[in-house]
Amino acid sequence: MSENYIREPGGVVAFIEKWMASQVEEAGAKGIVVGLSGGIDSAVVAAIAWRVFKEGALGVIMPCHSNPADKTDALLVARHLGLPCKVVDLTAAFDVLTDALAKGETPLTDMARANLKARLRMTTLYGAAQSTSRLVCGTGNRSEWEMGYFTKYGDAGSDLLPLLNLLKCEVRAAARWLELPEAIITRAPTAGLWAGQTDEGEMGFTYDELDRYLATGEAAPETIRKIQALQAKSEHKRRPVPSCKIE
Repeated sequence: MSENYIREPGGVVAFIEKWMASQVEEAGAKGIVVGLSGGIDSAVVAAIAWRVFKEGALGVIMPCHSNPADKTDALLVARHLGLPCKVVDLTAAFDVLTDALAKGETPLTDMARANLKARLRMTTLYGAAQSTSRLVCGTGNRSEWEMGYFTKYGDAGSDLLPLLNLLKCEVRAAARWLELPEAIITRAPTAGLWAGQTDEGEMGFTYDELDRYLATGEAAPETIRKIQALQAKSEHKRRPVPSCKIE
């Protein structure tokens, strides 16, 4: 961890804990709900939420034609933390929805099908949160946000985003400071939208390369070109929804 742009994880976690507690208090909520994917981002959010809210934090695991390892790793996180957790299998709901949509005039593309999984998970989290007076806590980090590596009204749909100012390397540092299982920390990042998919494989560069560029502006010329192209292509995802203002 020699990169000088990685902030001290203990201080980062302490800041997020205070911020998360204030957000929930201001909303008059009783805690938070977080979707557990088996990945490092949701594990860090869950660990911080458990430290702040204890039983007020709830993890939800939502398999949907998923790699069984995702559920296994998510349960590992929940057991490691002692976090209250429920499993909601979305496979049947996804199949009904995609079958209904397939009967329309325009067939679903592979990417549209993949993004439906993220949007079904968002709906599930809000159902659980509203029913228990909790807030939905998102797990996106700065590196993903800058690349548009999230689904509109899917994993980006949440009430608070505690990691949005953290680079992926800082999330890893926080995970180690929080003493999360090594298998979770070293697992290849994936959105789990289709078999064999990984974040870095889809983007065409590593998170380390991306983090270095976002922090310092430095990277190989071809990597810079790819990063800037993805930033431009995804800009619409970071903007507020346009509204028509009649004058």
